[in-house]
Amino acid sequence: MNEKTLIKLEYPKIIEQLKNHASSVGGKRLCENLKPMTSLEQINRAQEETSCAFTRLVKKGNPSFYGLIPVDGSLKRLEIGGTLGSGELLNIQKLLRITGQVKSYGRQEQNDDTQDLLNELFDQLMPLTPLSTEIARCILSEDEISDEASPTLKHIRIAMQRLNDKIHSTLTQLVNGRYRTYLQDPIITMRGDRYCIPVKAEYKNQVPGMVHDQSSTGSTLFIEPMTIVNLNNELKELYAKENDEIQVILATLSASTGEYVPEIRRNYHVLCELDFIFAKGSLSLEENASKPLFNTQGIIHIRSGRHPLLDQKTVVPITVTLGEDFNLLIITGPNTGGKTVSLKTIGLFTLMGQSGLHIPALDRSKLCIFKNVFADIGDEQSIEQSLSTFSSHMTNIVSFLDEANRDSLVLFDELGAGTDPTEGAALAISILDHLFQKQVRCVATTHYSELKVYAMSTPGIENASCEFDVETLRPTYRLLIGIPGKSNAFAIASKLGLSDNIIEKAREQLSSQDESFEDLLTDLDASRKELEQDREEIKRYKNEISSLKNSVEKEKEKLRQEKERKIREATEEAREILSSAKAEADEIVKTLRKMGSAPVTMADVERERERLRKKMSGLQDKNASLQSKPAKAHKPEEFKLGESVKVLSLNVKGHVIAPPDRKGLVQVQMGIIKSKFPIGDLEIIDEEPLYLKKSREQKGNQKMKMGKSFQIRPEINLLGKTVDEAISSLDKYLDDAYLAHLPSVRVVHGKGTGALRKGVHEYLKRQNYIKSFRLGEFGEGDSGVTIVEFK
Repeated sequence: MNEKTLIKLEYPKIIEQLKNHASSVGGKRLCENLKPMTSLEQINRAQEETSCAFTRLVKKGNPSFYGLIPVDGSLKRLEIGGTLGSGELLNIQKLLRITGQVKSYGRQEQNDDTQDLLNELFDQLMPLTPLSTEIARCILSEDEISDEASPTLKHIRIAMQRLNDKIHSTLTQLVNGRYRTYLQDPIITMRGDRYCIPVKAEYKNQVPGMVHDQSSTGSTLFIEPMTIVNLNNELKELYAKENDEIQVILATLSASTGEYVPEIRRNYHVLCELDFIFAKGSLSLEENASKPLFNTQGIIHIRSGRHPLLDQKTVVPITVTLGEDFNLLIITGPNTGGKTVSLKTIGLFTLMGQSGLHIPALDRSKLCIFKNVFADIGDEQSIEQSLSTFSSHMTNIVSFLDEANRDSLVLFDELGAGTDPTEGAALAISILDHLFQKQVRCVATTHYSELKVYAMSTPGIENASCEFDVETLRPTYRLLIGIPGKSNAFAIASKLGLSDNIIEKAREQLSSQDESFEDLLTDLDASRKELEQDREEIKRYKNEISSLKNSVEKEKEKLRQEKERKIREATEEAREILSSAKAEADEIVKTLRKMGSAPVTMADVERERERLRKKMSGLQDKNASLQSKPAKAHKPEEFKLGESVKVLSLNVKGHVIAPPDRKGLVQVQMGIIKSKFPIGDLEIIDEEPLYLKKSREQKGNQKMKMGKSFQIRPEINLLGKTVDEAISSLDKYLDDAYLAHLPSVRVVHGKGTGALRKGVHEYLKRQNYIKSFRLGEFGEGDSGVTIVEFK
């Protein structure tokens, strides 16, 4: 890929953004070395890796690679049998700890049935937990070895502690006793690795011992009393033994680590690779980017692309196509209108996409794989080389004109500028025609009207323009394909206050052909704006119609629910009245029997009870007539085992578990509830019968789940709910999960005060279709979740 083009299109700035998302030295180095690729297979793999990282970041957040330090030098010393220092061993232990964390991150994704390209890298990681644990146990920090590193070291340090205590005790007695008047200060100090006391110079003969140092003034001598010389010597010997034992421990740890040099080296390189890939995913997430679709047919279709180096909140997206109906695009428009940004966006997106990076554009944007991208952008005037603007442009163009072919993308900014307009326009047309004949994909910006005419009159070449609002004298930065741009010089000058006389004289200088062409462009622009307004108005009408339709549907549903509610209320009220009346009648009969009143016979009583019974039956029949009726009458033989039905009186769904009996009652399973209903209260619904689902499951070796299992998640989240709300939600969820034949589910209730967990467990104990339940283990959510298994 042309290095000069990478700089012109500001590709290094994208790489700098990418580096900021990497945590490790190795990951940043991979970012720095990232270059556009030309192999479709490599590009697609790199893009898929970025997509996988993007998905994991959204689901799980970013895995931590912080603290990953290069260990190549240490590993090379281990390969030749060398011994590592405590700091180097700690770096390796940190690498293994990060390996374990990243491995766990990848494993949790696999538990969610996530299989992607990154699993190959996660599977290569080997945390070497026993080795990591041993290093951490022995080495507390770069300057501290644990007492528990070996029994010998522990024994030595205990002896050192006891000897230190003895020395301090002896010196304390001397300092506070007979030597008190001879001391500068009653303290114990160290000189070298020997314990001393500060003695006034005039009393040095009064304190027998070895002089190790004196103060800057010479008034104080630091003397090691003879009574502790032997103790200090013993302490020094223990220090030497401690150091020797530490070397033995480091040698042992180094030897153990040396057995896993290949695994540790692979861990480091895989972690750097993952850090690099997740940096790409993180950049994609930050820019709200998407994966482009690649082709080798020279087709570019960028949908609402945003230049990644501009403020994403204010940048105006552009939509541009190239390579389908036309191979050459000429963009015109006023200065500062966005022509160069559009040009750079096309080129930079191509480089980013071929580097495996997502592009900040809408999904399903298309890019072509180019072996080379050439760009002539910006003013390269060079005083040192005596090159004018035009000369510098021509030098750059000549350098790649013959090299460009149908596998190249060529970008020109202000082609032919910097010289006589007539000659510059003619030269620009000639260059573009040369590339067009070679079937090179090319995009050029210009001010020349001759190039607009050339694009309009040549099949396979298309005009485009950057829209400009004459009323506000500001560009809109919208790229309009198929419409040549106007210079708007007269309109801008008039708005800025230039005299109308001067503008009219300027118009007279234009040829009639030029004036007609400008008028045509004005008419085209006016027609375009009118069409856009009509399109927006149609879109608005469609949205209003859709909104009204949704409102009507919601209102219909609301009315249906209200009707069903009133029917249910009326039904319940009627049942209560009938029950009350029957109870009252029974009570009267009982009372009359007890009283044994002569005027009232048992026949009269029975007739009264029969009358009440008939009244209640009539009300029940009337009540039933208010309920929903099946859409069509069903025959008893239609109610097969497993048939999906709707119980009209309860407005719930279930399935047949027993055919109609002699009384015409059908047994229906609704969740965990079984009940019998008359045929007239049931309606067969258009769903696959349960026995067909089971048959299909058996034929698929029980690998396919029931249709509903695809809709039931294996987890319910009860966080933030009261116990009553949670139990209500859990009851319906467990019914659905049990019917979907899920083997087990995960109930998230959090830790908190434990009230919600206790309520959930009390409820689960009462359910006879629950086989068992337990709190989650490490990695499953600990005591914040409960794992439920069905029978």
